[in-house]
Amino acid sequence: MTSSVQTPAHLATLDHLVGVGAPVASVAPVELPAVGRALPLELRVSAPTTGSELPIVLFSHGNGWHHDGYAPLAAFWASRGFVVVQPTHLDSRRYGIGLDDPRFPGIWLERIVDLTRVLDQLDAVEASVPGLTGRIDRTRIAVAGHSWGAQTAQALLGARVVNKEGQVGEDMSDGRVAAGILLSATGIGGEDLHPFAQDNFPFMYPSFRELTTPTLVVAGDHDQSPMSSRGPDWFTDAYTFSPGATDLLTLHGAEHALGGIPGYEVAETTDENPERVALLQRMSTAYLRTALELDADAWAAARAVLAEGTNPIGRVDSKKR
Repeated sequence: MTSSVQTPAHLATLDHLVGVGAPVASVAPVELPAVGRALPLELRVSAPTTGSELPIVLFSHGNGWHHDGYAPLAAFWASRGFVVVQPTHLDSRRYGIGLDDPRFPGIWLERIVDLTRVLDQLDAVEASVPGLTGRIDRTRIAVAGHSWGAQTAQALLGARVVNKEGQVGEDMSDGRVAAGILLSATGIGGEDLHPFAQDNFPFMYPSFRELTTPTLVVAGDHDQSPMSSRGPDWFTDAYTFSPGATDLLTLHGAEHALGGIPGYEVAETTDENPERVALLQRMSTAYLRTALELDADAWAAARAVLAEGTNPIGRVDSKKR
């Protein structure tokens, strides 16, 4: 099933589905205990100033970023009723841990542990924002990530890593996570990976067959990775091979930053497009509302809005579970 959109006329219709937004309180840095970690674990926590039984979105940043990035998504989700938690991983450029650092090879695993640490310490997360205590719904948790962050997030959704012997590795999924969003998630490994990636990034050999948690995959059809000889379709592998990733939002003309989700006017955004980001904000929110059982009709209604358009900047493909 495929649908498309014309903007900006349809954005107003999508706003009716996800709301016009509420004031947000955002606190950073929030430091969590992290025994054995090379550096303290710092977070940004953003939440609407009103409302109760608020669901959680745990967001993993891309390589080099930190908890102050991705405001276009984090602030939007928080204004629409989600508590957004953004840890800073050890690969953040703030820390200067490069490929030649002996800590680097283990960062991909430490990233996953960072996310579980947050889930283990939701009391501290809740207490970090004045007035948030007692307003979080811990039964409704989604995990999301961009680029390397998507690789991190997908582990909690069930994806595994294939080792050098071709064996599927450890199950690092987390039963507390009910849904996911993978943004610019790199695809399967093998001969398509360039030698640099093969030598330095063992996590870039995912197995998506075990990813059974409901997941939205978001990809740009102009995203060409320096890590792979595959084209933009490489970033749709999670949708192609995972039984849980039943929906794919493709953004036409989008490169790796998907129009600018890491931040406004940042160097990494080579395809800046506010309309594209606005579409992603609203579509992802609609997906979360349905996947976390807040509104059973939001995602279907958002897809219906896309189906009405012509001259598209994006489309949704869906498959039955």
